[in-house]
Amino acid sequence: MMAEVLIVDDSATMRLAVKTALKQAGHVVHEACDGAEALNKLKEGLKVKAIITDLNMPNMDGVTFIQSVRKLPGFKFVPILMLTTESSMEKKEEGRKVGASGWIVKPFSPEQLLAVLKKLGV
Repeated sequence: MMAEVLIVDDSATMRLAVKTALKQAGHVVHEACDGAEALNKLKEGLKVKAIITDLNMPNMDGVTFIQSVRKLPGFKFVPILMLTTESSMEKKEEGRKVGASGWIVKPFSPEQLLAVLKKLGV
């Protein structure tokens, strides 16, 4: 089943890796290079079934981004997946508290990413 997914990462290489995995699985992909750009796209009316975001980004980090998205009408229950190099329990707990639905530590495999999205109903 095809879903629209927003990838938020300041690394063009990482966005390309995620986009490739998602497109091969039949998903439509939108991209943003940081939380601020992604938030603007959502506020302008972009509708997605899931969001995959990095944690450490310029302008707006992943935690602030998730907090902001959860306040938008219609985005309270959209799955938001953290894809980051951070693996500490503190960071994961912080992400969970603001509304992250899942957490994948980089480097990741396309199979791992798709399996987690499937678990989240995407």
